Amino acid sequence: MIEIGNKLNGRYLILGTIGSGGMANVFLAKDLILNREVAVKVLRFDFQDDKNAIRRFQREALAATELVHPNIVAVYDVGEEDGMQYLVMEYVKGMDLKRYIQTHYPMPYASIVDIMKQILSAVALAHQHRIIHRDLKPQNILMDEDGSVKIADFGIAIALSETSITQTNTMLGSVHYLSPEQARGSMATNQSDIYALGIILYEMLTGQVPFDGESAVTIALKHFQDDVPSIRMYDRTVPQSLENVVLKATAKETADRYKTADEMLQDLETVLSPGRLDEARWEPSALLDETRVLTPITEDTPMPESFKEMAPPKKDVEQPEAEQPKKKKKLWLWLLLGLVALVAVIGAFFFFSGGKDQVEVPDVTNQTEIVARETLKEAGLKIASETKTISSDEIEKDRVVKTTPESGSLVKEGREIVLYLSSGSKTIDMIDVTGETLRSATRELTNLNFEAKNITSKEEYDKTVKAGEVIRQTPEPGTEVVPKETKVELIISKGEEPIEMLDFTGSTKEAASRSLNSLGLGDNPITFEEEYSATVSAGNIISQTPEAGAKITPGKTAISFVVSKGEELVKIPNVVGDTKDSAKKSLEDAGFAIEVVEENSDNVEKDKVIQTNPSAGTELAKGATVTLTISKGKEEVEQPTTRSFTVNVVAAWNESGPAEQTVTIWVTDSSRNRQQVDQISLNASNSNQTIPISLTVNDGETATVFVQRDNAAEVSREVNSATTLQVP
Repeated sequence: MIEIGNKLNGRYLILGTIGSGGMANVFLAKDLILNREVAVKVLRFDFQDDKNAIRRFQREALAATELVHPNIVAVYDVGEEDGMQYLVMEYVKGMDLKRYIQTHYPMPYASIVDIMKQILSAVALAHQHRIIHRDLKPQNILMDEDGSVKIADFGIAIALSETSITQTNTMLGSVHYLSPEQARGSMATNQSDIYALGIILYEMLTGQVPFDGESAVTIALKHFQDDVPSIRMYDRTVPQSLENVVLKATAKETADRYKTADEMLQDLETVLSPGRLDEARWEPSALLDETRVLTPITEDTPMPESFKEMAPPKKDVEQPEAEQPKKKKKLWLWLLLGLVALVAVIGAFFFFSGGKDQVEVPDVTNQTEIVARETLKEAGLKIASETKTISSDEIEKDRVVKTTPESGSLVKEGREIVLYLSSGSKTIDMIDVTGETLRSATRELTNLNFEAKNITSKEEYDKTVKAGEVIRQTPEPGTEVVPKETKVELIISKGEEPIEMLDFTGSTKEAASRSLNSLGLGDNPITFEEEYSATVSAGNIISQTPEAGAKITPGKTAISFVVSKGEELVKIPNVVGDTKDSAKKSLEDAGFAIEVVEENSDNVEKDKVIQTNPSAGTELAKGATVTLTISKGKEEVEQPTTRSFTVNVVAAWNESGPAEQTVTIWVTDSSRNRQQVDQISLNASNSNQTIPISLTVNDGETATVFVQRDNAAEVSREVNSATTLQVP
């Protein structure tokens, strides 16, 4: 018993429950070695003691590990612990397609086609490995957080398809996606999966399944009796080409249905192409306009036991609206008649499927003829004296491949059984895939049962075969081969070998053309363009594409050259007197660069052009610089600010000097330049005098006061404010 917190095989720590199904329980676990989340699927407890189921589960689980595909849930590990069979798989974060449809409907056609192509790509790989899913439905298709598709439940569905469940004719999978042949009790085939995919595509386009009913039997009957309702009932704008894919995939007769998943995928590749949107409605051709002969039901006819075991589908019960009594009686009458008819149909199935003296055809696959005859005889069956042969890649020669009626069928005791013995692997003549693309060749080979892992390819250059196509193959066409065992090598063309491009810059156009011809590139698309250049002489190549050293494919790669027209000369326009902005625009439009200087002018108005350098009419190379002189207007002379102050000059009579002494005073200020302002005489009776002198200076400047006593030396002092000076 698995519980949260347990470790499976000492490696997988169980973190929680993801979900439960009819055949297995799924748990979220952590891989303690690789430190990643995984999903662990454990075969349900009621299958653990069934040795046959365990053997087939292990075999098919191992086969599932071969299905390596980006759209299939990866299987990492297979094992057994305490009698529990388990698979360790990729954990997909997201939701199943059922939920995705519910939350995103209606979906864009392009998104629907993209999802369907991913599903088909995965199913095609499974079919190549001879694995039929048998339970394709939106619940088994996961959508991760990036919108990528992941199909789940491959291995277990196949493994259990060979246990006693199938041997009693119980139909696997959801009845809503069940093919008509499965509903009749026949074996599932690749085309049964294709039918289910058609129903899934229908559901993505309409948001609902085409057939529903009160019971599983009712729905199963609809699958092989009723036509699929038109998609246009729900979406009138659906392209006819897209509806045609649904119609062909869900055809009642397998002869009308797509033969392979690859065929359906190829049809979807162009389904939204404009040329296909209004194509004619697809119509089935099998048994067209012919009378259908129904096989009568006899005591020996095997009937599906699944009709007994199917549970009614879950469905919300709608409350009928109140009606008038008369209408209500009619409603009950119709319901009663329908119920009687349904009971009659189910009773007929139970009667024929549950008759007495019936035995189940045992599975004698892979047994020798002697052992198989003994096994069938012990089951109370008669064995046809003559056997038939059939080729098989899986069953060795002279062993039983199948029986008719098939194993698991309920037949009357004593019914004759025909044995089909293996003639060994089928040999075919090797097909010719030369001239095809690698993808097309690989698809053809795998459709003929060649193993994809045995198909290898390598590339080489070839002048005669298009790039991407097969040049030659090994084995050669017509060789007798066994597809499953044969290794195929395909040599793919890379086209003609490229040539290294030379450097033609500086060469003339004529010289470049001659060189290209001599290199075998003369048939390539070659173009020459011209433009002015200040650095490359006229007629010489300025640049080239591709650049020197690049690989050029003869006859394909486009080559272009730019050839110089020489330096372009342009006359300077006359912009004198124009405004600054107007002049700049005129010069820029002519292709010149501009340098602006400003100066005062008594004659030219402010912000207008005084002159250009060079002058108007001069021819210069495009891109050269023209100096634009702009007027600042007349120069304004600023009058200085002055201030005035008084300096007192004090003079005293010198007793040691002459009786009469003379003192002379000069000044320099903003209005005078060394100008005498006073002269006084001093004697004993007039011994002291103070002479006030008014001075005016400009702001920031000083005045100078000069004094001289008699013939003594002159002294001076600079002043900038009121002060008192003493004469020495």
